[in-house]
Amino acid sequence: MNADEQLRALPSVDELARRLERLQIRFPRRLIVEEARRAIERARARARRGESLSGLDLEREVEESLEALTRPSLRRVINATGVILHTNLGRAPLVSFQPIATYSNLEYDLAAGRRGKRDVHAGALLERLLGKPAIAVNNNAAAVYLALRELAAGGEVIVSRGELIEIGDGFRIPEIMAQSGAILREVGTTNRTRIEDYRDAITERTRLLLRVHPSNFRIVGFTERPELAQLVALGRERGIPVYEDLGSGCVVDLKPLGLDEPLVQDSLRAGVSLVSFSGDKLLGGPQAGILAGEPDLIARLRRNPMYRALRLDKLILQALETTLRHLVLEQWDQVPVLRMIHEPAERVRERALRVLEKLPAGAGELVAGQSVVGGGSAPGQSLATWLIALHGDAVALERRLRQGDPPVIARIEEERLLLDLRTVQAEEEEELAQAVRRALG
Repeated sequence: MNADEQLRALPSVDELARRLERLQIRFPRRLIVEEARRAIERARARARRGESLSGLDLEREVEESLEALTRPSLRRVINATGVILHTNLGRAPLVSFQPIATYSNLEYDLAAGRRGKRDVHAGALLERLLGKPAIAVNNNAAAVYLALRELAAGGEVIVSRGELIEIGDGFRIPEIMAQSGAILREVGTTNRTRIEDYRDAITERTRLLLRVHPSNFRIVGFTERPELAQLVALGRERGIPVYEDLGSGCVVDLKPLGLDEPLVQDSLRAGVSLVSFSGDKLLGGPQAGILAGEPDLIARLRRNPMYRALRLDKLILQALETTLRHLVLEQWDQVPVLRMIHEPAERVRERALRVLEKLPAGAGELVAGQSVVGGGSAPGQSLATWLIALHGDAVALERRLRQGDPPVIARIEEERLLLDLRTVQAEEEEELAQAVRRALG
């Protein structure tokens, strides 16, 4: 049939909807009609392009579209990549908590019996943890924007050229500064900036001295940057706040594990006026941006109208509060990110061997490897681990695992599919073994 004949052969929307009346037990008729219209429009477009509609089953197509609407798009996956803070997989896995599904005291002071403030739920714990008052907004980009908007709009912010970074997904420090109304004043060079460069750039328009932690890269070789104490001393001398964006938000010393990340507490103790960092990186919580520092600066940020636009939702607040409580009580094993970072390689090997024993003989082998923190944290640093290297077509196995239920995300190196149990939760081990057996079968 030519295009015109194929178009005439298509049923009307009402006719197709009548054929699908049996589906009204599960779906509203309005939705059935909409999906019927969509299916017919797609068929018409194909016919007009000269494609054959032979074998087209519109009823099945509509039914499959309706069934797809019943399945969540956001799904749990098993992360077997060994990347602890996997940006594409939601970064930090959440601590265990039961969301409050009914009413809560989100903005109600139970002791006083009157309206309260939502930031008190995380604020008290943040101050306990960091030793300074703090507020939280919806991510670290928002934290940077709020700080620059309130403290430097219309004025200049001095920052080293070597710290004008792009964090990810197009988030660049110079662009967020421009949106905030602050004027960027670059000093030094890409690899070397001295304290004199900051001093010489200060004018009556200077509002902030900004230091940005290069959390997702390292510059090595012929490099220089002022010590934080030097920058703080200059700020005090000239009466200018020093603001440090720490990004990864490490609050637990990881140096004994071989990970060299600056502690938020150390920056505040060194006299930095304000710090900002992410909640869903090394802090181990939900997506959030946290600002901590001098009480007068935090009070200004809280009063800024943009704070209301950027504040946290009640579910995020509950997840953040739960995470912070574990951190304050030093319950590291209750925070998945810290638990995975602290897990010894030998323990990972035992778990990997347990999973391997549940697979068909000869399906794979254990090999030594490396896990990484990821998520723009601890670049160039890794943790020793043990991997299951599966035998067979790595590309085909990866696809089958990824498209399974639950999806398993693995990594391919040197044409081998590798599974790292460091990022697999203990309760997921059996599911992982079953998924691998299905993929191999």
